[in-house]
Amino acid sequence: MKRILLIEDNKDVRENTADILELANYEVTTAENGKIGVERAEIFRPDVIICDIMMPELDGYGVLELLGKNNATSSIPFIFLTAKTDRAEVRLGMNLGADDYLTKPFEEKELLEAIASRLRKSDFLKKEIAKNMEGLNNFLDEATQYMDMKSLSKDYPLKKYHKKEIIFWEGDNAHSLYFIEYGSVKTYKSTESGKEFVTGILGPGDFIGQLSLLNSNKVYVENATVLEDAELCAIPRKDFTKLLYGNSVVSQKFIGMISNNIMHLQEQLVDMAYASVRKRAAKALLDLYDKQVILDKPNGGIGIPREDFAGLIGTATETAIRTLSDFKEEGLIATDHGRRITITNEKGLREVADF
Repeated sequence: MKRILLIEDNKDVRENTADILELANYEVTTAENGKIGVERAEIFRPDVIICDIMMPELDGYGVLELLGKNNATSSIPFIFLTAKTDRAEVRLGMNLGADDYLTKPFEEKELLEAIASRLRKSDFLKKEIAKNMEGLNNFLDEATQYMDMKSLSKDYPLKKYHKKEIIFWEGDNAHSLYFIEYGSVKTYKSTESGKEFVTGILGPGDFIGQLSLLNSNKVYVENATVLEDAELCAIPRKDFTKLLYGNSVVSQKFIGMISNNIMHLQEQLVDMAYASVRKRAAKALLDLYDKQVILDKPNGGIGIPREDFAGLIGTATETAIRTLSDFKEEGLIATDHGRRITITNEKGLREVADF
């Protein structure tokens, strides 16, 4: 049963509104002023808050501002009740983070529809999306069904790619966002001297090409090649654009899905500038291990060419090899004849990465 906190100083309005909500099968807690409302929100943790604006002790704007500063309550959908329809008041509430406004007196249907809409949005944003094709298709189905985006394509086919096969070249027309269902992919940029700067080693559940699709020149800004046999699906640019701009709720969720790689790249660039080679190498190994990228399934080894590993941590191949040798001598890793790397002392390696 969904829970609603109703903050309203007028007793008749408070009791009548609570009755409507309880008859609609909501669990309701009420508060007669803003100060009590904030206290009950922290304890009750409602799914939706409905709050009057003009109240003693603490007005609705103060309630919203205080709840917004608390991580436990900041994301709760918030609906204002007001007897006024002044545009400036509405704008002030929206700037503070209100989700909706209801003008008193309101119809029962209007109230229940507003709550249902906020709950639907909240559930959509909170829902965990599995990092596989099933999860991606579920997300697209919900975007189509609930967010009025019926023109989206569906069931993107998976395409098999073989080791060393090129997915796209830097400068090619950026026509698709790619999702990795299986296998591993390397993205990199080529320097003027012909060396590779590895921007990412990506695996199942990762997206590639998002920065390129946002590029005004509409070309891929890096190269992408397959490290180990992979299966990818291509999301056409037109669908990428709809998901990004067609609906604010879908956009918010979609950006969260595709932004992890970008955030990781930012961290990687900071490490390139300030972290030692040992720290960069340790973090890279742990990242590959944690993401289960290019692992030898029976033995759990990380199989990555040494030149690619060097490009990933931004150093010369010889330096990367020497660092891995040091890790091996220190008992942090082991290697076999196939040059696969096994982490033998995860705690020790994490200490190097965090130092």
